[in-house]
Amino acid sequence: MTDELEKSLYERLGGHEGILKLIKPFYADVRQDAVIGPIFMGTIDDWPEHLEKITEFWSLQTGGPSRYRGGFGTAHLPLELKPEHFQRWLNLWEFNNARALPPREAAEMNELAHLFGRRLFMVTQGRNAIFSGSNKFPS
Repeated sequence: MTDELEKSLYERLGGHEGILKLIKPFYADVRQDAVIGPIFMGTIDDWPEHLEKITEFWSLQTGGPSRYRGGFGTAHLPLELKPEHFQRWLNLWEFNNARALPPREAAEMNELAHLFGRRLFMVTQGRNAIFSGSNKFPS
């Protein structure tokens, strides 16, 4: 039991391959979603490359080795994202984590997603995210 508590989230997820196994069905759902699917389908040309980049992002965030070198915020700037896009992404993320992960790991992945969602929301919404009551980050 102690060994399990000392492992990083990356290790508990199964490393790179475990994260990729989590990411693939999530993005399959994203592509089919009526709200955010068109954004992803209109932006991403090479899905295997995108999945690998996202896997590297989550590898870094969960304490593992990674080749991810940033660009998280700026990549999303031209997409004209709205609060409902963030909420839908988070809903799908939480649903997929609940069905694929043990409760502890699902909770940790959800917490990370909300953290990065808030950061991305601030970047993409600019001053409106700070001063407009109607543009609050979805909870």
